[in-house]
Amino acid sequence: MAENLNFPRACRLLTAGDYSGVFKKSQRYSDRYWTVLVRREVAGDARLGLAIAKKRAKRAVDRNRIKRVARESFRHHRHAMVGHELVAMNRDAAGTAEKAQLRRSIDTLMVKIIGVANKR
Repeated sequence: MAENLNFPRACRLLTAGDYSGVFKKSQRYSDRYWTVLVRREVAGDARLGLAIAKKRAKRAVDRNRIKRVARESFRHHRHAMVGHELVAMNRDAAGTAEKAQLRRSIDTLMVKIIGVANKR
């Protein structure tokens, strides 16, 4: 049976209050392309918010590509991150990076987040 890889509304951070909770109390994971803020011990499914800065990726097509990659990676890893809220932010290098580089990078961060969660 195929794994459910959808991205329902319940798995998104939607309001300013949702985002501020993650920004206030979170652990940071970073690399060359991404900064991912993670808030643990939240009830329910894993949820993702995107804070893709226009300052860091000037063209809309680049910002949209960055968002697509982040959502795709989250969809593949969200079942292993129950009880987490994440906010993915782009760094300067992400604006010019290839899709494959971005995907490898964020997948590595997601695996690191899952590994830390499983140690607890």
